[in-house]
Amino acid sequence: MKFKDSDGKCSALVWIVNSKGKIRRLKHRGPDWSGLHQHGDCYLAHQRLAIVDPASGDQPLFNEDKSVVVTVNGEIYNHEELRKKLVNHKFRTGSDCDVIAHLYEEYGEDFVDMMDGIFSFVLLDTRDNSYIVARDAIGVTSLYIGWGLDGSVWISSEMKGLNDDCEHFECFPPGHLYSSKTGVFRRWYNPPWFSEAIPSVPYDPLVLRRAFENAVIKRLMTDVPFGVLLSGGLDSSLVASITARYLAGTKTAKHWGSQLHSFCVGLENSPDLKAAREVAEYLGTVHHEFHFTVQDGIDAIEDVIYHIETYDVTTIRASTPMFLMSRKIKSLGVKMVISGEGSDEIFGGYLYFHKAPNKDEFHHETCRKIKALHQYDCLRANKATSAWGLEARVPFLDKQFINVAMSIDPESKMIKKDEGRIEKWILRRAFDDEEHPYLPKHILYRQKEQFSDGVGYSWIDGLKAHADQHVTNKMMRNASNIFPHNTPTTKEAYYYRMIFERFFPQNSARLTVPGGATVACSTAKAVEWDSAWKNNLDPSGRAALGVHLSAYNAETPLSNMPSKVIDNIPRMIEVPGVAIQS
Repeated sequence: MKFKDSDGKCSALVWIVNSKGKIRRLKHRGPDWSGLHQHGDCYLAHQRLAIVDPASGDQPLFNEDKSVVVTVNGEIYNHEELRKKLVNHKFRTGSDCDVIAHLYEEYGEDFVDMMDGIFSFVLLDTRDNSYIVARDAIGVTSLYIGWGLDGSVWISSEMKGLNDDCEHFECFPPGHLYSSKTGVFRRWYNPPWFSEAIPSVPYDPLVLRRAFENAVIKRLMTDVPFGVLLSGGLDSSLVASITARYLAGTKTAKHWGSQLHSFCVGLENSPDLKAAREVAEYLGTVHHEFHFTVQDGIDAIEDVIYHIETYDVTTIRASTPMFLMSRKIKSLGVKMVISGEGSDEIFGGYLYFHKAPNKDEFHHETCRKIKALHQYDCLRANKATSAWGLEARVPFLDKQFINVAMSIDPESKMIKKDEGRIEKWILRRAFDDEEHPYLPKHILYRQKEQFSDGVGYSWIDGLKAHADQHVTNKMMRNASNIFPHNTPTTKEAYYYRMIFERFFPQNSARLTVPGGATVACSTAKAVEWDSAWKNNLDPSGRAALGVHLSAYNAETPLSNMPSKVIDNIPRMIEVPGVAIQS
């Protein structure tokens, strides 16, 4: 999207692009339709991936007299309920996103919080040439904003849609609205947990269970074939279990049948592929298992960095198998998948949470992790799938579910081994149903393994060895001079940074990627929980010294670890649909 000031008034709007050459850069996100609308020197362009009402929901979308124009990326799950509130409006399509223009007419700029879903949209009011831009609560959909020297304002779903045309650009903040009338960002998403005040609602397993079931069920809204990503880990297995349980009674089942399809990718002969296969057999899904090699992943790294638009080490490690799997899934004719991102942030599932000193610190860290999701797991899930015209939906990041889960007294989330409470205990307990089990016990209570380890030891060691061939010690000595911002501290990080800078050389681009100290995917603040971590900074779960069964020093390669330790390393992966053997 581009806005351009001519005579002091904002009079130009472009969604993603103002030329055919630009729009092709994002065609991978929406191969089903290319839409372009011009109003004066205002342009709205859109690449559509048709999920709901594929026959008539092409964009841009309009109100009755076409004075309000909308382009949107996302899904509005409560669109049928919203239509009932707009009885005096006439809808042009059956698209879930068709409600946006009419909500604006009825409620002005204050309608965004009425929508339940994931979205990034631009709305142009041609009556006064004003516009608004908004992004969903957590940032499941990606969005960027940029400013040109000519006074223009650009909005794009990906950085590559505007980086060459803007003097400065940045991530559009989740849960915010930008209005041309004020020229400032305003946060529309203001849940109770955002203040990080310590909640006190007692834990009720049935309330938590029902809230998550509702989150999954509403995401079954689709007019095209879909499936679930299944790794055999807790989060993706719960998503698959609930989907399989409730699919039969939905409109989707009437169109596509009640047989659920599940997808997993891994290194060949991985025992974790066996775990996913076991869950699939238990649930009765049609299971699709894809294999890749370490070399396949290495060969894809440049494409992954181009599409994911980051140089963050853990995100790239995790995105690569998901990127490869998405291509396979799309080739089967599937256009939407349901995934398990967000659980670890909400429930403190990362292994470093074992060291949380008290419930206050535990809760503050979960709040910080949720607020940063748009820079990490949401970025990966959205762009790794969109690279192949596939949509990922994430029920753990449902607004209502987050409100329920984050209102629980964090004392209930604390990890207490002496009481048999491992990480995410309250989620596991909520779905521990003896009469109508959701999952086998050993799956429900399996210990957490984060993706950068599960995809992990041979995958990560292969990446490190590859980087070592391309980055010399001399290059590392000069790293702070070459990359003064977020200086890479490992050869792997340096290698990714070189590729990123080749695609996105602007200073604004490098500023979109977060940095700072981390251990086992913690925030910099949580590193303070254990003095031993300060000298062992690494995103791997194995860096959680004193917690992980195979805790290691960040400088110790796997080949130098005792064989007894390696033999006892649990290999379960937490990225949905990804399961890889060490």
